[in-house]
Amino acid sequence: QVQLVESGGGLVQAGGSLRLSCAVSGTIFSINDMGWYRQAPGNQRELVALITKGGLTNYADSVKGRFTISRDNARNTVYLQMHSLKPEDTAVYSCHAAGRRSPWQSSMDYWGKGTLVTVSS
Repeated sequence: QVQLVESGGGLVQAGGSLRLSCAVSGTIFSINDMGWYRQAPGNQRELVALITKGGLTNYADSVKGRFTISRDNARNTVYLQMHSLKPEDTAVYSCHAAGRRSPWQSSMDYWGKGTLVTVSS
């Protein structure tokens, strides 16, 4: 079983900061891309930030310059540092990992259950 467990969500005032963490546990051979997605009420899930195994990153235009994604490959953990938070950043943030459980298996997508980030105005 592969599990992704997020932490670090909560309530913050506009302009504040939060740091999300997501740890991958269980039997996994390798992890490729990792990322953070978010879904606000009434909206579709959207990509927030993505990081490859080699450290290349990609961000949604709405968070560029405010959010930073990073990862610790030794700990199978991905982080999302969020600054200058806005009320429109309010959403459930979920982490994603693409990985293989063994050298002989295809890559699969794994998701965390999500952590709520609420930004008050």
